[in-house]
Amino acid sequence: MTAEDRDHQAGRRRRVLVTGASRPTGIGAAIAAVHAERGDAVAVHCRADTAAGEAVVAALPGEGHALVVGDVGDPQQIPRLFDDAVAALGGVDVLVNNSAVHIEHPIATTPWEEWQQLWRRTLDVNLLGAAHLSWCFAHHLLRRPEGSRGGRLVMVGSRGGYRGEPDVPAYGASKAGMHALAQSLAVALGPHRIAVAAIAPGFTRTDLTQPLLDSPEGKRIIADHPIGRIAEPRDVAEAVAWFTADTPGSEWATGAVLDLNGASYLH
Repeated sequence: MTAEDRDHQAGRRRRVLVTGASRPTGIGAAIAAVHAERGDAVAVHCRADTAAGEAVVAALPGEGHALVVGDVGDPQQIPRLFDDAVAALGGVDVLVNNSAVHIEHPIATTPWEEWQQLWRRTLDVNLLGAAHLSWCFAHHLLRRPEGSRGGRLVMVGSRGGYRGEPDVPAYGASKAGMHALAQSLAVALGPHRIAVAAIAPGFTRTDLTQPLLDSPEGKRIIADHPIGRIAEPRDVAEAVAWFTADTPGSEWATGAVLDLNGASYLH
């Protein structure tokens, strides 16, 4: 570590925006919690359920956290959403693009109009929302007085971006797009010392996936994982937090797509 790096890190409290973080048992809430535990100030994003979002914020350790509200699938709302996070935290050093929709639409049985609608909504939220927020974040870093150095940008992708999602094809395509977006931005923003990476989790236990785990299918899902369990949200959150730490070691992971699936899918 150079003297310049040590000076840059001294006394730094990271300011972190996590999208899609209002479900108490979700990956986004876990990411928010891990960052708050290490002393960061966190902006928790929700689309509409402000009561749930406020509960997540209230449970975070430390002070200075905030709730920001908006639909990341609507490009008209994204600049205001991001500006609200900047105003609440005094700036943003880390953006975690975690918002996602996952709605089944198998090609053989989904009507034409519904097929179009679900593809459009999925890409708007999962991929275009992440791209537009990343633009806001990059321009914020490039224009701030202290400079862009040390910025961290994370895309929460999925193993589905590699193995395919036959019943949710728009989801799989959007996550593959997020992986590619992270790599493109890592190259574009590297000269500005902004590091960009993607995390590709596998099956993770949340309130949304628990009913499936409780069904007869649950045993097969767990059996797909050689270590004998599925991921908990904290497993994903810890990996994200390692990358977003303002250290030269984490910066060197820029451009990576980290498979985080317990060896349930290898490629």
